[in-house]
Amino acid sequence: MSAKLTFGYLYDFRNPPQFHRPWDALYSEILDIIAWTEGAGFEGAWVPEHHLADDGYMPSPLVALAAIAARTKRIKLGTAIALAPLYNPTRFAEDCAVLDIIAGGRLEIGLAIGYRRRETAAFGVEFTKRGRMFDEWLEIVTRLWAGETLDFNGQHYAFKGAKVMPPAPRGRIPLYIGGFADKSVERVVRYGDGYVGSDHVCKAYVDRLRELGRDPASAKVRITGLMTVVAHDPPAAMEELAPYFHHVNNSYGEWFCEDQALGLKDGFRPMSLDQFKASGTLQIVTPDAAVAMFKELQTRMPLDHYMMMLPPGLPAKRFMHYAEIFAKEVMPKFR
Repeated sequence: MSAKLTFGYLYDFRNPPQFHRPWDALYSEILDIIAWTEGAGFEGAWVPEHHLADDGYMPSPLVALAAIAARTKRIKLGTAIALAPLYNPTRFAEDCAVLDIIAGGRLEIGLAIGYRRRETAAFGVEFTKRGRMFDEWLEIVTRLWAGETLDFNGQHYAFKGAKVMPPAPRGRIPLYIGGFADKSVERVVRYGDGYVGSDHVCKAYVDRLRELGRDPASAKVRITGLMTVVAHDPPAAMEELAPYFHHVNNSYGEWFCEDQALGLKDGFRPMSLDQFKASGTLQIVTPDAAVAMFKELQTRMPLDHYMMMLPPGLPAKRFMHYAEIFAKEVMPKFR
């Protein structure tokens, strides 16, 4: 596997009650942070999507990415992930093309089907059909990005004369597909440029590529290491950072339990702050341990990018403190 590995952060723009700030001040600060990470050498800024969240989890990632594109010049940016069945595919293809023009060809899209019934219900989408919708959706979007003028008559979408104009600068926008089921792997193989998500699924993706006679080294894997932090003094960092990541853990844990749609035995689960600190969920490691961890991952999969996160509520200066350690002591080992 190549030693080249890039790093970036995920920004969910949350504003939990216990850390609440005026929304405009929060958004402005996050955009400042993202611009700072570009100067520090990070190579990605990623925005996820959820709806109906009490803490204001970003519901409009493409809008946020347009603002990020205007504040940056070099870093890649994209969704990680967007909930595809909640979008009209033709409109999504058009919006991404415009966004890629604004970004100067830096856009990369991460997609999945989602796992919360409340979200699909709010958009009038039938939860049990979202996987089949996603398959049609992917065919439509990739064909439109390829420059086709498309008539389509499927089970879930039907239209005539769709076309993306103006086109994205590079034509097809790099597409990463996430998920945990076998069907997700098949979608990546058929439609995607790579997989985004958990390292636990990567082996199935690599094995499937080999079965099809494709070189796994030519594929791409992006891991969302949301609970990874590098620090010189991990115990002290745990005391400082745990309250912020604890909110992330518990909110995801509540969502995972709502519908049991992910089918995961090992995932986020709600717990007390003390339980969270002791659980090992938040991985705070030294720079040397981080380098060893990433190199080990590279031996198992074609890992090309690793995403960490800005936890909601953490003051900008403290985020920059930890990010700077990472930039100076970990990233140079993978250039």
